[in-house]
Amino acid sequence: MNWISNVVRPKIRSILRREAPGNLWIKCPETGQLVFYKDVEANQFVIPGSNYHMRMSAAARLKAMFDNQTWIDVAVPAVPVDPLKFRDERRYADRLKDARSKTGLNDAVKLGFGRLDGLAAVIGVQDFDFMGGSLGMAAGEAVIKGLDTAVEKDCPFVLFAASGGARMQEGILALMQLPRTTIAVQRLREARRPYIVVLTNPTTGGVTASYAMLGDIEIAEPGAVVGFAGARVIEQTVRERLPEGFQRAEFLQQHGMVDMVVPRPEMRATLARLCKMLAKAPREAAAA
Repeated sequence: MNWISNVVRPKIRSILRREAPGNLWIKCPETGQLVFYKDVEANQFVIPGSNYHMRMSAAARLKAMFDNQTWIDVAVPAVPVDPLKFRDERRYADRLKDARSKTGLNDAVKLGFGRLDGLAAVIGVQDFDFMGGSLGMAAGEAVIKGLDTAVEKDCPFVLFAASGGARMQEGILALMQLPRTTIAVQRLREARRPYIVVLTNPTTGGVTASYAMLGDIEIAEPGAVVGFAGARVIEQTVRERLPEGFQRAEFLQQHGMVDMVVPRPEMRATLARLCKMLAKAPREAAAA
């Protein structure tokens, strides 16, 4: 055994070696290009070369929207945890605990109240990293609370939707959130306050079948997948080949399901302009 080469040299290497952070580079899912993480973060998590829109956390969304990156968190009413005592490979309560630890959120929807280019607004963000942005009792209460807060504050409500659908671990209790949120949207509409939905990648299932498609204006991010059932399920059902780009934001805009497709760097200015225009119109009509 060579003590110098087998023991001393590896120890020296370990002292001199510098470990690179795991998130120093990001690989573009579309092109495979490696991009410096700080560049992507500065560009609101849009890959500069390919314009691929990556997922964005709820906190990052709110920071990008509100003036001076400041807002007031809107408290959400508490709901029973694991009401059905559901268990598959793991207990539902354990899955919730892991999701909360991973994201720092209490559930899939985070609400904030602040200023959007000087205009008071309530913004809700659905975080896909929290159990796929699934809609359960807590997320449903958050959406309803956001809509009711907008009525109370007499201001617009903007929702960033991202979801795989209703949360199966809560069964019928999750499905009940579809009509409940729809009724809350109607209350906001009766108060004549704007409701704008931004569809991000992906927005599917029961969320698409309820509050995500009820906005006064429907905006989508480039390349976002929006639909109810998956493309493969639809192909197997209709037994036909689907068109290229089916369920993508651009395809949906061409067929009238989405009003506009807005790149993320332009989103804040677009939302501010729309909110001011829609919030002003009812007052002018009432004055007339």
